[in-house]
Amino acid sequence: MAKKNEKLNYPALIRELAETGPARIYILSGPEDYLRELFLKEIKKLCLTGGEDDFNYHRMDGPSLDMSAFADALDVLPFAAPRTLIEIRGFDVNRCRDAEADRLNAILADVPDYATVVFVQNADYEVDWRLKAAKSIKKHGQAVNFASQDQKQLLPWIRRRFLALGKTIAPDAAMQLIYMSGELMSGLIPEIEKIALSVEADTITADDVARYAHSIPEARVFDMTDCLAAKDYDGAARLLAELTASGEEPVKTVAIIGGQMRRLYAARLAIEEKLGSAYVGEVCGIGYEFIIKKLMAAARGFTLPQLQRAVRLCAETDYAMKSSSAGDSELLKDLFVKLAVGETE
Repeated sequence: MAKKNEKLNYPALIRELAETGPARIYILSGPEDYLRELFLKEIKKLCLTGGEDDFNYHRMDGPSLDMSAFADALDVLPFAAPRTLIEIRGFDVNRCRDAEADRLNAILADVPDYATVVFVQNADYEVDWRLKAAKSIKKHGQAVNFASQDQKQLLPWIRRRFLALGKTIAPDAAMQLIYMSGELMSGLIPEIEKIALSVEADTITADDVARYAHSIPEARVFDMTDCLAAKDYDGAARLLAELTASGEEPVKTVAIIGGQMRRLYAARLAIEEKLGSAYVGEVCGIGYEFIIKKLMAAARGFTLPQLQRAVRLCAETDYAMKSSSAGDSELLKDLFVKLAVGETE
């Protein structure tokens, strides 16, 4: 199993599939659902001759999975196709316990060589690998975590997507797009199409991206903390207001701010201890040097005690939102004021 912050080497995964053929069991999880679906499509090509209309293709609903029906499907020999393919979507591995987990383990241990079983998890689903059912799937098959791609893979992919639409994109513009709209391809595709349609020039610039791309909440919080570091409190307040107006739930906003404050703390610690940018990237799970540099620049605007206090305030606000009757919006505003004050106590 890949580590949580480890980037997926998708080209290597595809090469392995082409060289060795489909495995008997897969569990596909992780946030990069665009690549997950591409990989599943490649598995289908190798297993089936008639696509999803093939007699040998069985799609089962994970939430209502019947173990007996699952076992019966595995007993059916493939007809005029290389393999039998069983796709199970949305199976709650973490809730599969006791007798059901034992039954699942027995079925997976006996999957025939002519069959391939693929468990497809939702992008936001996190498998608890400590549990028996998850261990069974991993023991008998392959666990593939579709994490976001690193800079080496994602920047060329962005350029190719724009080229397919008759546009080129400047390197700094591509990085600006990743910063604003995130690392996930499924989120970048509509932004690329929107920008290509909106810009008349042949080359997309960073200004074009800033004008037309959608900013994910994490990017707005990053910009907000940049403003706090620069003592631009009006700018920080404006960004928080925009985030609130976008409909983002206060409890999620606090979680994002808390995550950013922890990253700033790690960056500030790295600066003071001379640990370098590689340390920051590893600890914070950031695979983009330009984002690491931006984070470290913002961290210089705070002291270590200020960031320690900020992390504690975020945790306290999160707890208050989940355990008290106080209004979440008011608690978020109160947190912002305390962060803006920047005191250590």
